Amino acid sequence: MKVAILDMYEGVPNEGMRCIREILAAYAVRHSLVLQCDEYEVRIAAQVPDLSYDIYISTGGPGSPLDSEGSEWEHRYFGVMEALMKASKPVLLICHSFQLMCRYLKLGNVCRRRSPAFGVFPVHKTTAGEFEQLPDPFYIVDSRNWQVIGLDHARMDAIGASVLALEKERPHVPLERAAMAIRFGPHMIGTQFHPEADATGMRMYLLQKEKKDQVLTNYGAEKYYSMLEQLSDPDKIMLTYDTLIPAFLDNALSIQS
Repeated sequence: MKVAILDMYEGVPNEGMRCIREILAAYAVRHSLVLQCDEYEVRIAAQVPDLSYDIYISTGGPGSPLDSEGSEWEHRYFGVMEALMKASKPVLLICHSFQLMCRYLKLGNVCRRRSPAFGVFPVHKTTAGEFEQLPDPFYIVDSRNWQVIGLDHARMDAIGASVLALEKERPHVPLERAAMAIRFGPHMIGTQFHPEADATGMRMYLLQKEKKDQVLTNYGAEKYYSMLEQLSDPDKIMLTYDTLIPAFLDNALSIQS
């Protein structure tokens, strides 16, 4: 199993890379596969992989998905994304990468949220029939200042894209529900959320004094302790972690066998 990870974190410390490495290593052991995993630093070094890999995972990352428009690294990044789509290579795009691809393909309005989203949230599946191993709703780790709304459904139909999941329903809030997952093509899928987030790492993150104080200040004690409680629930984040990326890997390898 030969995997390319496109590191979009721009040198910022994160849990995402660790989680992705651990999921891939565990999957390879479970299925008795030899794993070759290469990492490419996209936003600083403008590194991109060739087309020789079985699977491509493009990570989340910090900052605005709008400010990099026209940059050299973006030019190279979208060049390889176009090539991967043409070659029908399996690609998973996470958070920042998801937002970039929505902007590049002109699928909707990539804009700043009214307030940051951070925590454990339910998301709802659409009738597109994906994520069949997960319940409806299923629970995700969300950490973002940006969102994709105002989808251009005619444009999506034209390129064969479909919405796979939507933000939780909030009847008391008169705001459009953001897209939380999109299939961009037959073998390219993207999630607004972090399917790689593990409960243990998230718990350690939330227990750091600086992060705890930040959540308490911004969201209050009830929200903070609810987050910790949900991380211990085997039917929430643990289920998504154990299911979504492994199912993507299953599918990716099945189409190449």
